[in-house]
Amino acid sequence: MLFYVLRRTGAALATLAAASVVIFVFIHLIPGDPIYVLLGDEATPEQVEALRTRLGLDRSIVTQYFYWVGNVLQGDLGTSIFFQDPVTLIIRDGAETSILLACVTMVWIVLLGVPVGVLAATRHGTWIDQGLSGIAMLLASIPTFWVGLYLILIFAANLGWLPSSGYPSIFEEGGLSNLRYLLLPSLTLAAPNAALILRLTRASMLDVAKEDYVRTARSKGIRPQRVVIRHILRNALLAVVSAFGFTFAALISEAVVTETVFALPGIGRLVVQSILRRDYPVIQGVILVIVCLYLIINLLVDISYRYLDPRVELE
Repeated sequence: MLFYVLRRTGAALATLAAASVVIFVFIHLIPGDPIYVLLGDEATPEQVEALRTRLGLDRSIVTQYFYWVGNVLQGDLGTSIFFQDPVTLIIRDGAETSILLACVTMVWIVLLGVPVGVLAATRHGTWIDQGLSGIAMLLASIPTFWVGLYLILIFAANLGWLPSSGYPSIFEEGGLSNLRYLLLPSLTLAAPNAALILRLTRASMLDVAKEDYVRTARSKGIRPQRVVIRHILRNALLAVVSAFGFTFAALISEAVVTETVFALPGIGRLVVQSILRRDYPVIQGVILVIVCLYLIINLLVDISYRYLDPRVELE
């Protein structure tokens, strides 16, 4: 196990190094110049050159990259060109909203996707299965902004049950009651992802149900509910758990549209604003953090396979 973890960690670090090069190069290929975003189009050449030198943008892209990597290895993601604040502090301010939004969304996905997927699989071929599969396809195909706008219209504007925008921190006045601001955004994000988990759970269970050991369990007279839970669902969870890991990481990046619709001060909205401002350090820092999150979750999911199914060998 230890050798496997060390080997997977080494592979993750190599992937991270390659990703850092791609991130840095592609971000600097974005059309536009942050200097003119800060100074405006009427800035004199002297002002432009002075600010470019102060920000280190007059160096070659290779020099800028190694300078950035050196700072990252020391825990410094740089300083925002627009805010003039450390990128780590800017990301920290938006991380609470995005992480809590992803966690609440995952609760909806688990509560809706897995049980309904189990129901569809156990009622395979019936009108219940066809109806649930049809609803899942519909939810997976509807744009998230459309879902968000209609949730705002129904539950915020018409019924007045939930707030339509903003998010005051749970560490401020109001405490955990402020999580109500995330209910509509989390449902918006959960709709397509829960639909995918539903279909994946259903498909995985139907595949496992065809295995010999399931037929043997049934032939021994074991209760159908026990066969479903102990033999079918448990083994089908391998694919579902893998999807959970990537879904959680993806929610951070997928929240761009949702955070914009609900005016949430999260990472997704920060990325959009930073791209418009050509704020290279913030964009690089956010994407690098998201890549690290993907790699960590991927490693944890791989390790969890061994505990979900002892037959899986970690080589």
